[in-house]
Amino acid sequence: MLALVALAGAALADVRIKDIAFFEGVRENQLVGYGLVVGLNGTGDSLRNAPFTEKSIEGMLERLGVGNLSDDRIRTENTAAVMVTAMLPPFARRGSTIDVVVSSLGDADSLRGGTLIVTPLSGADGEVYAVAQGPIAVAGYAAQGVNASIVEGVPTVARIENGATVETEIDFELGSLNSMRVALRDPDMTTASRIADAINTELGPNSARALDPGTVQIDYEGKAGGVPEVLAAVENLSVDPDMRAKVVIDARSGTIVMGGNVRIATVAVSQGGLTVMVKEQIEVSQPEPFSIGETVVVPQTSVEVQEEPAQFTVLQGDVSLQRLVDGLNAIGVTATQTISILQAIKAAGALHADLEII
Repeated sequence: MLALVALAGAALADVRIKDIAFFEGVRENQLVGYGLVVGLNGTGDSLRNAPFTEKSIEGMLERLGVGNLSDDRIRTENTAAVMVTAMLPPFARRGSTIDVVVSSLGDADSLRGGTLIVTPLSGADGEVYAVAQGPIAVAGYAAQGVNASIVEGVPTVARIENGATVETEIDFELGSLNSMRVALRDPDMTTASRIADAINTELGPNSARALDPGTVQIDYEGKAGGVPEVLAAVENLSVDPDMRAKVVIDARSGTIVMGGNVRIATVAVSQGGLTVMVKEQIEVSQPEPFSIGETVVVPQTSVEVQEEPAQFTVLQGDVSLQRLVDGLNAIGVTATQTISILQAIKAAGALHADLEII
């Protein structure tokens, strides 16, 4: 039997546009910053191997009013240099909070128990959009003794829920737009055409048109209601998305997923197994007592060959997914053998689908 066969697309249902597409330009933006985590219990950076951490500590203390420390050697192990990353959601307003991820930059052993001090987060344009600070939460842990150690997860990566406050808003006026583009997550011309038809039915003729397999343009100038109301109506429209015939194989776990549109031409499939068993037994030959001789190791080898009878199954042209699965199961193949059969059918040109091995 197959390890797993998903009848994906066997009975397609209408889905909302918002579940298969998004509005172009309405997206998240990456933020990044460099900071320090303090309060670690001796698991921070060793300043000898991470000189940038020492320089950062000196700069921080100078900004806080501590005197010049350039002539003094800092020997703390309770501080770690980190990179802080976050995603700025679309339409995030000043004062709202976002989650941040804190990752060690030096040779710290763990960030558990630490606190991130004020860290500005910048976008690709160099502007500061948020500021992060707060106690961090580490999912992994590390413990070690003299001769053994154990590490679970990654203790040098942590999160701060709602750890950054948005300071600068992205200048974007949705209401000033006269048109908007819908971008499909899986580009397909048939699906794009169906989305355009659904929008024209809802907003009126010539309100939308498919530009390419991945883009549908909406022109709502002069339409009743504001832009947010129009977009809210569009994203909740239901369409029947088309899907490309595809077979996905995970060779490591033996998982096989087939789309409902998979078809094969007339082909005969035979599967037979040849099993060769080799057994090694070691025997020891001892000389007679009081005789001159040596103990000899004598290996005994036996070889046995078993061949299972091959079976042919003829799969007629334009075979559906269910008949293909029934035909393969009728042969009694395993998941690994099924993968080989599907690859052979594809090589023969009889599999009318994309074959992807992950």
